[in-house]
Amino acid sequence: MDVRGWAFDVFRLQTELVQFIRAEILERGPQPFAWFMEQALYHPEHGYYSSDRAAIGRRGDYFTNVSVGPLFGELLAVQFAEIWERLGGIDNFAIVEQGAHHGEFARDVLQLTQRRCPEFFAVLRYQIVEPFPKLQAQQTQTLTEFGERVQWRKSLDELEPFVGVHFSNELLDAMPINLRDKVVGLKEDQFVFVGLANEQITNQSQLDWTQRVASRLQRGVVLIFDYGFPGSEFHEVVQVRAQHQQFDLPFEQIGEADITAHINWTDIAEAGEKSGLRLAGFTDQHHFLTGIISAFPEIIASEKSKRALQTLLHPEMLGRSFQVLGLVKDVDLAVPFSGFRFARQPRAVLGL
Repeated sequence: MDVRGWAFDVFRLQTELVQFIRAEILERGPQPFAWFMEQALYHPEHGYYSSDRAAIGRRGDYFTNVSVGPLFGELLAVQFAEIWERLGGIDNFAIVEQGAHHGEFARDVLQLTQRRCPEFFAVLRYQIVEPFPKLQAQQTQTLTEFGERVQWRKSLDELEPFVGVHFSNELLDAMPINLRDKVVGLKEDQFVFVGLANEQITNQSQLDWTQRVASRLQRGVVLIFDYGFPGSEFHEVVQVRAQHQQFDLPFEQIGEADITAHINWTDIAEAGEKSGLRLAGFTDQHHFLTGIISAFPEIIASEKSKRALQTLLHPEMLGRSFQVLGLVKDVDLAVPFSGFRFARQPRAVLGL
């Protein structure tokens, strides 16, 4: 690899993105943080995600559940199968995933389902909502063995109404949000936060997304893995990460670093209920995965699986960092799903 050429290309792309953002602020004045975050992450040519520069894993920018290996997808696969059974073993069951990155989670789910639950696999359709061509190309390559069983849509609006599960892992935290009393301006050609009363709802993109998912789900479950706080504990936390380093401000390595924000779980649950969904459960990842394992202990059969499980469950690693919210439509909740069997009363935790 020509490292010097690669470094120059990265510098050039980042410079073009920075110049674009700077020119927009000079022309239009200080801009909401949501607009800045959208350009940094999703600019069609130079955004961190849209350009497929987002790197996940030990050698990447950050570590997430899928980085541990196939166990996370395998555990969710048996939870999906349980949901399918709860819905009556229907003939046309969809798993819809957003934020699929390179498709590893989908591959792990489908491989386990094909091997362990052939009846479920036979009626399963897997759909990935992916607006960015570079990411879809990577996903297509990862999922080649499953052929037409996997389909793609560019947006939720293109998705046909479905019965099944909508799944996301670290999706909402990367949606552009506004910050209270702060917009992005310039000072001596450098990006700075400018104090300004902001009356907009800070997480409007997340609330709009919840409503759109609810409108597409005819019957089934929405499962959201992410990190944040219930409303009573919520405070704004914006994280900027590259190569496992955390930066103080989002104006460093624009287009080269991940920018995320902790979410307000109570807001998401309320938006879901306003859109016709019901709260099925809320807990941390440790308790959610422990619930699945208690129902399907045979999943943890190898030493490799046991080591991966330690990372997924450990409170100082991923077990307490992530929370899981479940929302349902037209599903009997007399018996909780396995993932929520050890959860506390969700309405009390979320302050609903």
